[in-house]
Amino acid sequence: MKTLVVAPTPFFSNRGTHIRILEEALALEKMGHDITIATYHIGQDIDRQFNTHIDVRRIRRWLFWYKKIEAGPDWQKIFLDLMLIRKVFNLARKKHPQIIHGHLHEGVLIGWVVKYCLFWRKIKLVADLHGSLTNEMISHNYLSGGWLKKIFRYLENFINNLGDAIITSSDENTGQIRKMLPQRKVTTVLDGVNMDYYSASSDKDGLRSALMFPDDKIIATYTGALIFNKGVDYLWGAIRKVIESRQDIYFVIAGFPPEKARTFIDKYAYQENVRLISPLAYRELPSILRASDIGIDPKDSGTLQASGKILQYMGAGLPIVCFDRTNNRQYLGDLGCYASEISDRGLAREIERVADNLAFHQRNSLEIMKMAEKYSWSASAEKIDAVYHDLLVR
Repeated sequence: MKTLVVAPTPFFSNRGTHIRILEEALALEKMGHDITIATYHIGQDIDRQFNTHIDVRRIRRWLFWYKKIEAGPDWQKIFLDLMLIRKVFNLARKKHPQIIHGHLHEGVLIGWVVKYCLFWRKIKLVADLHGSLTNEMISHNYLSGGWLKKIFRYLENFINNLGDAIITSSDENTGQIRKMLPQRKVTTVLDGVNMDYYSASSDKDGLRSALMFPDDKIIATYTGALIFNKGVDYLWGAIRKVIESRQDIYFVIAGFPPEKARTFIDKYAYQENVRLISPLAYRELPSILRASDIGIDPKDSGTLQASGKILQYMGAGLPIVCFDRTNNRQYLGDLGCYASEISDRGLAREIERVADNLAFHQRNSLEIMKMAEKYSWSASAEKIDAVYHDLLVR
């Protein structure tokens, strides 16, 4: 089956959205799909890091000054997306895909335009929604309320209805779409984890030494985007509260962009308490997590996004401190370490509680890793493949 993936983003970059796009494509390729990815002019070339024949096609570098790789809206993306429409149209015309797989709301809209222009080809459009467009705009402080929010909510619902099939990355997002579009079938395809990255035998002390982590402290690690809608404000507050009360916990913050994290560390002189690793390469993530003792995810439910980092923590067998969200419960069940409230205070209390009972929580390591195996990317690809075949049969 020929599939044209629309990725309106600087693919590949080392963050959650890109990991989902990449790992879905890699798993579908293993199942025999012929995958082409249309994306922006910037990003890492995946064939240098992964064993793959996926064909990544980029738009022209007319906006050569645009080099933003972190998440978040930008008005210049309007021009990039217009160029991406042209690229997707030409690829669809030449490659004859049966499926256009649009990631994010922009990718779905681009895929719909191309599908409409080539209507006689009867191409099927799959909408792969990573969260709520409106909620994400609010979380990035691009929207507050009023008529502009209503316009974006209408636009989001319009785009949600464009795909021949809808898949989401979280049950929370699925529930919202089903309320707005009760007649549409929505399939939840959770993020996955590649357990092959964690299967290598590792000496924890050796990894800590190589990474220059202190060997006499508990390592509590956050990995991922260092932006507001990932809950990092809760994280900064929690780190302050923990460090004020004790000195036996060492925090590792690994992600991008680093500016606010650096400002936070310098402002409170936390150089001896917090280690910043930026940028964080995706292939280096397993080593950092295997050298850690606790994984932290401070994301709340605001954007309706899934939390792929929790699955990475599970792959490393870490006790995981997070908020009590539907998606987190689905991954972790009773093995999650849930903060008593959605606040920096609640997060700090749970980090300290887990640190005080670390040996107890580490006994669940193998069980957590076994749970992670249920969320392999191959399982996600099987769900997507079933959606594809259902569309073509219909």
